[in-house]
This record gives sequence, C-alpha cells and structure tokens, in this order.
Amino acid sequence: DLDDAFSDGEDDNLEFSSAAIRKHLAENPSWVGNDDREDDGETEYSSARDQDTSISTFCLDGSSNSYLGSRSSSSSPPPLTAEEQPDEQEVPQDFSDITLSEEPSANGQSTSHEDTQEEDASPPRDTSPLRDMKYPAVHIDISRSPPSRVMMSTGAESNCKDHQEDGAVHPVSNTFSSYLPAPVHDIPPLPPSPSSPLPKSPTTPTITSHRRQTYSAGPSAFQKVMSQTRPHFLPPKNRQEDQKHMADWQAMMKQSRVAEEKRRKALQERRLARELKIEQSMYKWEKEILPDWRVVYKNPNLRRLWWNGIPTKLRASMWQQAVGNALALSKDNYKNCLSRATRALSSGSFPAETLQAMEQDILSTLPALHIFHPETGPLYQDLRDMLCAWVVSRADEGLGYVHGTAKIAGMILLNMKPQQGFVMMRNLLERHCMRSLYSSVAAKDDVSAVSVFMLLFRIFDTLLADCMPKIYFNFKQHQISPGAYLPDWLIPLFLDHLPFEACARLWDVLLLEGDSFLFRAALAVLAVLEPRLFFPDRQELLDLLRGKNKAALEVAKREGRLLDGAKYDIYGVDEETLWERIDSMEDWWKESTWKRLTQRELPDL
Repeated sequence: DLDDAFSDGEDDNLEFSSAAIRKHLAENPSWVGNDDREDDGETEYSSARDQDTSISTFCLDGSSNSYLGSRSSSSSPPPLTAEEQPDEQEVPQDFSDITLSEEPSANGQSTSHEDTQEEDASPPRDTSPLRDMKYPAVHIDISRSPPSRVMMSTGAESNCKDHQEDGAVHPVSNTFSSYLPAPVHDIPPLPPSPSSPLPKSPTTPTITSHRRQTYSAGPSAFQKVMSQTRPHFLPPKNRQEDQKHMADWQAMMKQSRVAEEKRRKALQERRLARELKIEQSMYKWEKEILPDWRVVYKNPNLRRLWWNGIPTKLRASMWQQAVGNALALSKDNYKNCLSRATRALSSGSFPAETLQAMEQDILSTLPALHIFHPETGPLYQDLRDMLCAWVVSRADEGLGYVHGTAKIAGMILLNMKPQQGFVMMRNLLERHCMRSLYSSVAAKDDVSAVSVFMLLFRIFDTLLADCMPKIYFNFKQHQISPGAYLPDWLIPLFLDHLPFEACARLWDVLLLEGDSFLFRAALAVLAVLEPRLFFPDRQELLDLLRGKNKAALEVAKREGRLLDGAKYDIYGVDEETLWERIDSMEDWWKESTWKRLTQRELPDL
C-alpha cells in the first residue's frame, strides 16, 4: 500500500497546514538546512530572511551593535510620502539597519522593532559554529583617511561606551573577512522609516576644502629622521649611535663658540692695551719725532715706536711730513681744481661715466662707518668734491678715474681737512709703484703702462716663490697669477679687505718705508690665508682671494657677525694676526733684495 509505505507508524493524524509546518520547523530547527527549501512558502520566507540577514550595522555616532541584536526578519515597507516623513529632530539616537542587497524583498515590507524582539526570543535556526559566531560591528569614521576609515569590533558585548572609554578601535579581522557578504557598490538610497530610524550624529561632519596645502617652516618628516652625522651615500648608523654622535657634535660646537668668544675678548683687551700704550708714548713723539721725523731712520727704538702705530692726534701731521710735497703743490691747488670741476658739472661737460663710477665707488667706501653714505653721511660731499677735483687734475694727462680711489680719499678725510688731504693724496699716488698701478689701470690702451703693471707682478711673483714656495707652486698649478688678486689689494691700499685698525697701522708704516712695505704686507696677507689656500678647485680658490668663500660666509652668518666690514673679516684676519706675520719676515726680508729686483725689472722707476 502506498500510504503504508510513507507511514512511520506513530501518528496517523498529521496536519499539513502552514501554521503546523512552521510550528514543527520552530520545534526542530535541525530539519532545515542552508540549501534545502522544500516548501514554496518556506522558500520565499527563507529568501527574504537571507536577504535580511545580509545587513551591516553602521554606527555613525561611534556606537556598536551585534549581528543578532539588529537582524530583521522581513523586508522594508514602502517609502513614506512627504507628509509622513518624520522630523529630523524626532529621530531617536539608535542604530541603522541598512540592507546591502540590491533588490528589496518579495513582499515589500520591513520588520519593526517588535518583530525583531519576537524573533530574538525564538530559538535559533541553526546550531552550527558559524551561526553561533557573533557578527562584527562595523565602525565608519569619516574623519580618518580612506584606508583606515572602516573599523570592525568583534566583541558581542561591547558597546559605544566601552569604545569611548578604551579609545581602541580594532581593524578589520581576517577571521570574519570570509563571512562578510560581497561589497555592493551601487546601493540604492533607503527612505527613513520608524522601524529603521537613522541616527543623528552628535557632531556636524567637517566639509573638506580643496585649498592648497600649506607647509610649515620647520623641518620636514624626512629631515627629522635623516642622519645629520653621516652623508647620504653611506650606510645609515644605528639610532643610538647617531644620537650620541649628534650630542657630541653639539657639545663640541658649544665649546668652540665659548673658546671663540674668549679669544675675541682677549684680542680686544690686547688691542685696547696697545692703544693705551701708544697714547702714553705721546711725550716721546712730541719731543723726539715731531720736530724732525727723519730721526726715526737713525734711531731703531724710535723706528719700532713708529711701527707700533702713530697716535691718533699726531697722525695727520706725521702723514703729511712722511709723504711730503714732491709735486710742489700750493695750498690753493684744491680750490682751483674744485672750481674747474664745478664748472664742468654745471655745464654738463663732466663725463657721465666717470661720475657714475665715482658714485658707485663712494657707496663701497668704508660702509661700516656710515659717514660717506650719499643720504646720511656727513662727509659725503667732501669726498665727492675731492674726487671730482682729483679727476680734473689728471685730465691734463689724459687719465680718468680709477675704482678704489674713493677708499684712499676717505681714509685721508678721516684724519685731515679736504685742502690738506687733496695735496697729500696727489703726492701719495704719484710715488713710484702707486703711479704705475693707477696709470696702468686708467690707461689700458697704453702698452708701456700695461707692461709696467706686469713687471710689478713679476716682482711679487719672485718674492712669493722665495718666501712661500708652497703657495707659489699651488698658484702655478691652478694658473693663478698675481694679477687675479694683487690689484684689488694695492689700489685701495687694503681698505677693502682688511679691518680699519689694521689698515691704519699699515698706512703708518707704508708712508715711512715706501713701496717695499706694500709688497711685504701683501705677502703677510697670503701667509695669514695660507691654511685656506689649498683648494682643488680654481674657482673656489679665486672666491676665497676675493673674500667670497661660501663656507666662511655661512659660518659668519650663523655666528651673527656683520658682513658690511672688510671682506677678510670672515677669515679671522685682524691687526694682531697680520702683524705677527709681518714681524716673522724680519729675518728673511732684506731691502737689498727689493732694490735689486726693482732695478732689474724697472730700471726707469
């Protein structure tokens, strides 16, 4: 019998209604598998339930929820009209159940909170480990960067307060990555409903502007981790070793600055003591030297006294007597030349190029003193008048202006009046080597003048090879002749490169000893710079001789030193160091050698 074949012999009165089937399925959840669906109604119900289970709880206010507590058993209701839309202020602060399925459920209805609670009270459908595993809560933080914006929490009992207190958000775990549904990129917007209210965020989301990012003036992230004690092309150091070496370097630099400050103070004290000693020797000058200055050539003690420096009060008279008046110029010579220059300026016949070169030369004349500045300098007009008169006095010979003359005229004006200074300047620049230098620069087309210029360089080259052979051969290897640096020193008489105090003392001895001391002082300058003169690059060596060495300039800026003084201040050239080199040549330097060289190279001089 067919009926007997399907009978289990226990219950012959079975009811096959929909309610009875659901009751039996609820009592025996193991009868229903994940993939078995025998009844059409059950299949529709199960598909709707499967769609509802593929949800992700988005905690927009920082809260979290478990999978079982937010699962719905039916689809969403139809969207509400504009009149039925709930007010945003009335939306409760609750979770949002957002379905990730592309299509709504078959019946087009959504579960309410009451249905959810009833379903939570019912026994579970499956007892497998996967069903018992709590679904992770998804956290979306829009303030974070996209790679770390989505976070997940695995604890079933964790809530918003726990996360706020602990301050720890766990990243997405690989354990649940295989159980999550595939991401759906085109999710249709869901209308808000009372059963699935949207939470209200406690804070207003920040609107990101598209302005250009500004960078701070401090060190970059790469500079903070970059090693400053080893070049980039070498393997990096250990972190502890790098920090130790940096601390040692900072300690050494601090000690170096302290030692440099002590050296400067000691140098200043010695200079003040030397000036005080010179002022105290005033009675010897007035009693023994002032009546007849030539006595210093006969008395070695008085000559050494002159070499130590002339007192400031007597410098004008001593300079005039030492230079003399070989040109036999009258006291009115300055007035006559100045009147001629004034007429030329008023008529416009004064060369404009000469006037422009003169103004540029005045701007660079002793800028640290600020007394020859065109706008605020009290001696600017006197200096300009003296230079114009000097150009007019040389016009008869066809000679023009020479860059560097303003330095000499400015040094003279600091010690005497323009009338006396003009006579002294004309006689000084007509003395032997100085006339050769100024005539050669002014008359570049004159072959004889240029040849004299070159002969002076040959004399200095011979003295350099005899005094400092290492520097001489180094210059020869780099093809650097005396013409590359010597005119910049001799034409302004070192006022561009050496400190003012050192130049004043050099002038005292130069006016006494003559042209030979001019070359001796140039050799002493090279002796001071000798440790810096062995660069492998020619251009770098020329920059050093011109006072433009980049490394020395950076050190001077870092130490806060002013750069408006002499060019060689950045190399530490001062009066005491320079005169140590000059005194060290006492045994080597001989006047007979100088006379022999000048007679051989310049017999007409």
